[in-house]
Amino acid sequence: MALSQSDLTRIALDITSGLANRDRYSRLLNTVRQNLQCDAAALLAFQGEYFTPLAIDGLNADVLGRRFILSEHPRLEAIARAGDIVRFPANSELADPYDGLIPNQGDELRVHACIGLPLFANERLIGAVTIDAFNPEQFDKFNNTELRNLSAIAAASLNNALMVEKLERMAIHSQETVDDHSVNISSDSEIIGHSDVMLSLNKELQVVANTDLNVLILGETGTGKELVAKAIHQGSQRADKPLVYLNCAALPESVAESELFGHVKGAFTGAISHRSGKFEMADKGTLFLDEIGELPLSLQAKLLRVLQYGDLQKIGDDRSLKVDVRIIAATNKELKTEVLEGRFRADLYHRLSVFPLLVPPLRDREEDITLLSGFFAERYRQKLGLKHLNLSPSSLSLLNQYAWPGNVRELEHAVHRAAILARSQSADEICIIKPEHFELAGRQRDIKQEMNHPQIPPTYCHYTGSLKQATDEFQADYIRQTLTQQGDNWAATARNLQLDSGNLHRLAKRLGLK
Repeated sequence: MALSQSDLTRIALDITSGLANRDRYSRLLNTVRQNLQCDAAALLAFQGEYFTPLAIDGLNADVLGRRFILSEHPRLEAIARAGDIVRFPANSELADPYDGLIPNQGDELRVHACIGLPLFANERLIGAVTIDAFNPEQFDKFNNTELRNLSAIAAASLNNALMVEKLERMAIHSQETVDDHSVNISSDSEIIGHSDVMLSLNKELQVVANTDLNVLILGETGTGKELVAKAIHQGSQRADKPLVYLNCAALPESVAESELFGHVKGAFTGAISHRSGKFEMADKGTLFLDEIGELPLSLQAKLLRVLQYGDLQKIGDDRSLKVDVRIIAATNKELKTEVLEGRFRADLYHRLSVFPLLVPPLRDREEDITLLSGFFAERYRQKLGLKHLNLSPSSLSLLNQYAWPGNVRELEHAVHRAAILARSQSADEICIIKPEHFELAGRQRDIKQEMNHPQIPPTYCHYTGSLKQATDEFQADYIRQTLTQQGDNWAATARNLQLDSGNLHRLAKRLGLK
């Protein structure tokens, strides 16, 4: 036998030693790779419809950020459905999810030998270990019994780690039961990041999610505040009730009260029927008020009343309506400053900021850039219908050197555009994103210099036609530029241009920008 009983015992002791979960995952993979002499290995958690990498060894770092949807990756789907060891022949026609993702071996390298070890706990799939090698005969010396034993050890280690995570959550929410050891992650609200600031944010999020406290999410434009709001709602006891979204910055003051509280038929010109407001729609659920700092003062007082007493009045109706709504608010403004300058009510601020959460800018979590890049690359590989979409090492280096003033949103848009360009220039089934596919190529900036010395807008010239035509052209160009710099956030753009938000929207429509 290639793996003796003493080898398996040593592996089990090595894997299950007293380490933190993430370190234990890495040790597991390192032990597997050494004993099976494979070129790459990955430990994956099973999420129901997709696999999430927990640890990798011998693969590009961005793989940790990818989420492998089973229907998009036939080899991983085969491992999930098989119920036993899966050996893929070297000439298998099933696409390998790791093709081109082995570092220092060339972008188009194909994996030859591949084995999948499904991991079970109580006859339920909780994950998998994949092992890959360039030599097609690399794993022929290992029989299935040996691999099943190794799979059982890995499954026990993973199950114990997931149990510890569940118990840690129970310590926060004592009413939960330990009936499910799987990682509780929703694909549309997962917060990607292993940096210390993001781990800290996730802990705070877990603490507040299962309470009914109002939450104020603070952070720059593009940091992912809406994602945090979704995660809070999905982690709460209101998760099966509505999460209603309202962007306060996009609300003309004339209709804002109706949007929030609703109106009755005939309440004003144009009110041809009864209408429920966002509060009524969110009853028993959660109302997410994005860009709360843009809410007019007149409405802030009415919002405060609902928060204080739990009842509201529709426009044109003398009756009160009781609602049970949890408020999550978000802003990229410094609300304390807004309060001091009289633009935001102090009593409303204190009501909303019972539990403030700060979402860090991307420049404060640089170690997450590679993970996020992999996450977005996999997302757009799927949306663009590509077999493979990989980031070259030089691309990842470029992305890690850039300042990202637009934060995660700017990174996502950059990867999306680059993926489209790479697809248009690729005739191979493996599509490689290279530095020239990014508009920021050659524009790496020193982050401190960028933050201390903002780029001065260029001077516009060479206009033709009448003065009005030239003025309109200049205004349109300048608004476009500022909007891009502000991550497509109209409220931030209005502040930067020192315009009233409503006036900017009207001007943008007249200039054909909206």
